[in-house]
Amino acid sequence: LPWQPSDVEELMPRLLPVETAGDAQELDLSGTPRNPQEYLRQVQLEAALCPEVVVAQIDPKKLKKKKQTVNVSVAGCPAAPVGLSPSLKWQQQQVSSFSDVRQSITKHRRHWSSQTLDDNVLMPQLTDEEGWKKFCLGEKVCLGASSCNTDADSEPALDYCKVGFPPFLSIISRLNQATVSVVLEILITWFEERDFVPQLGQWLYALLACLEKPLLPEAHSLIRQLARRCAQLRSTMESQEDERLPALNLLICLVAR
Repeated sequence: LPWQPSDVEELMPRLLPVETAGDAQELDLSGTPRNPQEYLRQVQLEAALCPEVVVAQIDPKKLKKKKQTVNVSVAGCPAAPVGLSPSLKWQQQQVSSFSDVRQSITKHRRHWSSQTLDDNVLMPQLTDEEGWKKFCLGEKVCLGASSCNTDADSEPALDYCKVGFPPFLSIISRLNQATVSVVLEILITWFEERDFVPQLGQWLYALLACLEKPLLPEAHSLIRQLARRCAQLRSTMESQEDERLPALNLLICLVAR
């Protein structure tokens, strides 16, 4: 049956009315329209000639089953010195453990965020860069001390303001994605010009575990920056006994895999 404008109009009202006068005269779809109305009529007729359903012809033999993985390219990372690179089995174990931690945080976030914090836990404002450094790393590290270890004889009670608050679940579960990204950027920027300390590793691991997928471009850039810094520091090590090595390998592994 010949196509009629009413066939389409029953399903979809016309947004741009087109005069139908002169429809009796056959239009040449290959010819140049003589006026705007004729151009619009040609568009209508061409659309009407298109099939409602189009099926692509795909050769099944050309389809290959491939395991889909998501890897973050970490360009510019120095290679590990001989003997300082972790085994493949170790890497797989760490990735599996990290995945479990991420799932657990997501599952129990509401529960942990509802826990009451101690009176001394005063979380900084989002834009308080210095406040977050002191909160996560402690005043001792931020003031330039090489270590944050406390002397039990001189300090009988652990002062988190001096040594930094650990990333307790009750704390990190309160951080939204914007805060996670900001704190991650603050700590990575601090790490760019300073040595690795245990509190830094704890917070980096916790913040990475809190990042939600799919990662934003800014997050991709941040974690690549982190991996490069870890690899750079690792490249200066001379011994497997360096206490910083396992943590650096762990962070590099999690970013790369």
